[in-house]
Amino acid sequence: MKVRIKSFDVAMQVKTSGIELEIRSPDGKTQWGDCYVTMTGLIWCNGKTSRENGVKVSWKDFMAICASGDCLKAALKAAKKAA
Repeated sequence: MKVRIKSFDVAMQVKTSGIELEIRSPDGKTQWGDCYVTMTGLIWCNGKTSRENGVKVSWKDFMAICASGDCLKAALKAAKKAA
């Protein structure tokens, strides 16, 4: 997987516009999506989805999902089942 920063709108702290990460396949040919890191949380945009239509996750929810390996496994299992 290739990850690169598309725009770097950061001063000392992450601002409202945040940091945009572009996620591509290992060969770099397919764009899997974009991840925005903001001061309020994360926004995942699958494929060419616009930021406004992305899935938002607050930092509190992100921390709950990643609190332990078991929590992460349960979240991934639920996500794969829904897909």
